[in-house]
Amino acid sequence: MKSEPKTKLGRREFLRALGAGAGVAAVSAAPLATQAAADSETNDEKRKARYKADSASVQTYYRVNRYPS
Repeated sequence: MKSEPKTKLGRREFLRALGAGAGVAAVSAAPLATQAAADSETNDEKRKARYKADSASVQTYYRVNRYPS
């Protein structure tokens, strides 16, 4: 009676397959997310200034991340 060798998935093959699957998933999902966000704004909204230096969140960021003197 001969026993057939089991086909074993090695570590490298497993990681290669995992990486390929993640790449395919990311590529297929990316156009769907960007298309929905791009359609929700008008051309005027796309061109407006978004950075507000005097907003509370920006001021908090600068206050928290000051270098000690």
